[in-house]
Amino acid sequence: MRRGSELVPATWEEALKLVAEHFRDAGDGLFTMAGGRLANEDLFNLRGLTAKLGGKAALYTSMAGGELVAQVGVGQGTNFADMGAETAILVVASDLLEEAPVWWLRVKQAAERGAQLIVANGRPTKLERYAKHAIHYTYGAETAAVLAMANALSAKRPNLPEAVQNLLRSAELQAAAKAFAEAENAVILFGSEGVGLEASQSLAQACANLLITTGHVGKPNNGLIGVWPHANDQGARDLGFRPQLDLKESMRSAKALYVIAADPAGDDPALAETGEFLVVQELFLTATAKLADVVLPVQAFTEREGSYTSGERRVQRFFPAVPERPGSKADFTLIAEIGKLVGVELEGHAVAKIMLQIAESVPDYAGLSYLKLSEVTEQWPIFGRGDLYYGGTGYENKQGLGFQLPSAAQRGVSVPLTWPQLVSVSVPENGLLAVPVTRLYDRGQTVMPSKLLQQRIPQPFVALHPAEADRLKLAQGDMAELSLNGSSTFVLLRLDENLPAGVALVPRSLGIPISGPIPAELRAVEKAMA
Repeated sequence: MRRGSELVPATWEEALKLVAEHFRDAGDGLFTMAGGRLANEDLFNLRGLTAKLGGKAALYTSMAGGELVAQVGVGQGTNFADMGAETAILVVASDLLEEAPVWWLRVKQAAERGAQLIVANGRPTKLERYAKHAIHYTYGAETAAVLAMANALSAKRPNLPEAVQNLLRSAELQAAAKAFAEAENAVILFGSEGVGLEASQSLAQACANLLITTGHVGKPNNGLIGVWPHANDQGARDLGFRPQLDLKESMRSAKALYVIAADPAGDDPALAETGEFLVVQELFLTATAKLADVVLPVQAFTEREGSYTSGERRVQRFFPAVPERPGSKADFTLIAEIGKLVGVELEGHAVAKIMLQIAESVPDYAGLSYLKLSEVTEQWPIFGRGDLYYGGTGYENKQGLGFQLPSAAQRGVSVPLTWPQLVSVSVPENGLLAVPVTRLYDRGQTVMPSKLLQQRIPQPFVALHPAEADRLKLAQGDMAELSLNGSSTFVLLRLDENLPAGVALVPRSLGIPISGPIPAELRAVEKAMA
């Protein structure tokens, strides 16, 4: 608890009592913000507490479109191992090797079995080595590229935006659209390279439109997959959490702000403004936690059980791997204890009971239970052979294969076509457009403490085309000052001749505040400063 300017130890009783008093007084001024690494059971309790108090709940993320994945996501029974020559796979706005290496491997293997792999991005990625079709668009034209694929299949093209019209002239795009439409099965994986929150929603809608118009929804091995940045982003969306466009204002104006499994201040100093009363529930003393009035320490996922929903919408249990620390509490338990103090009844002891509540109140999860998630079937290859397949080990799975949720389309719900809003992005004249990309190893709070991964976490850097670096009088390995929206960061320079002119690739979560494409300035600094 904060006393004066310092955070000092307190008992659970006095900390939770203070939190409950402020939450009750805040009422509809309560703003709760959850990260995508919370379990389904934590999210369900958090959503229930917030709703009962009249507050607002949001998912902390830079990527939208989860509700569309629930509508037209890959159908129940989908398995990448079954995908071959009869399947088309479109990967758009994603460096899949960095964002989701397991999916990268599965898509690569499908392509090697004959799947029609289509890669669309603002730059070449390693996945293109296995692609039948590669589409390169200008950053900011991600949505237009997917809309152009959908419209390439129709002779009627009235009043299409200029960005779409320009892409329609590409013979490679037309060939890719034909291959996608004619495939028996088709899957789209959309990511967040070069897009911010608003643009990712438009991109997801364009992808949904392409799937609907080509008849690739509502059945196994067909549908939409979001390449989410966190393990349970899809589960959060299924349980009603949505990204907040005006996040800074929502945080600043909150009478009480409840942040769980997220570090907005650590990602962007502009988000260090908080409401009247800040509660942070975390594993670590993050930059946001250091600003808090109350910090509630929680159990790690290795100390407890719960469930996650994967990007393929498979609900799976996880189990304790180490003994829990004496006196520690899980997120769902803490939320339930706060609820009890404000008169909101929530389950705080058994996650299995919370899953039953989820099954009763969330249509997609109807009929689910921990017993169902624990079911196993005969698994191949037979164990004892040299093949290591399941999770990279030869151990038999006795804890459950989980359950893949049906999409709304698979349940017979009609999903309408909606024209997405095209978000305008342009490269400043004689300037740079900073484009966000994702790195597998970053400065996230679940990565930084690992001594094993330290050597794989890069220093803050930007990547430029060599000609762009020459124009700015910079060279490989130089230290430069990057200015974004009034904030400056010292970065190392990397050169990549595959990048388009006027663009600087800027990785997220390396201490550089970037959430979407933004004009930037890059200046050389003295060697002595480096």
